[in-house]
Amino acid sequence: MREKIVGIIGGMGPEATVDLMRRVIEATPVEDDADHIRMLIDNNPKIPSRIKALIEGTGESPAPCMAQMAKSLQGQGADFLVIPCNTAHHYYSEVAAEVSVPIINLIELTAQTVQRRQPGIRKVGLLASSALRMIELYEPWFGALNIEIVYPDADSQASIMQLIRDVKARRCSDAQIEEYNAAARRLEVQGAQCLVVACTELSVINEKLRSSMPVYDAADILASEIVRLAKP
Repeated sequence: MREKIVGIIGGMGPEATVDLMRRVIEATPVEDDADHIRMLIDNNPKIPSRIKALIEGTGESPAPCMAQMAKSLQGQGADFLVIPCNTAHHYYSEVAAEVSVPIINLIELTAQTVQRRQPGIRKVGLLASSALRMIELYEPWFGALNIEIVYPDADSQASIMQLIRDVKARRCSDAQIEEYNAAARRLEVQGAQCLVVACTELSVINEKLRSSMPVYDAADILASEIVRLAKP
């Protein structure tokens, strides 16, 4: 069986795309360069903003642009595709309908991974963009597993959104990181039994997250799945 090629619909944001590539490289068992996985990347930061489209309601849908990227990656030889951005999975069905190769559903994969690694879990704390809560992106998948989602309070979520924006701009302060960790601690008080990091910008700074609970980073889960699918 030949090794499969992954196509990455990236640019949301650019640093998060590079971060995923690094995770794939680190997760791949190798002895030499040739043992690494071939990755086709469209690192396109010009994709219309998910925040403007979903939260502010002023932007165009990114789905047509993402679909075009998917078709291009398929044409270049990708055997399967991934979308590193959690929020962009709101448009998963529209994009998947435009290609014949499979696209990994990161939201489904993350929910199943949490349940498999922590059987019997009933509440997860979600650290993510406000858009995820607005569109209830994770609810169907966790709900089907009888797992409740716990979100940060309004003030904490506002701080997390600003942190996400500042990570995109490559600026975040120690005070913001402390507030981020405080939000995580409050989720534990609210009954969360683990944390799910469901935003690629938060994944970029994941080493700064401190919690006594298990932490499941969607970016790590995706990287491991890419290696599993690509290697024969």
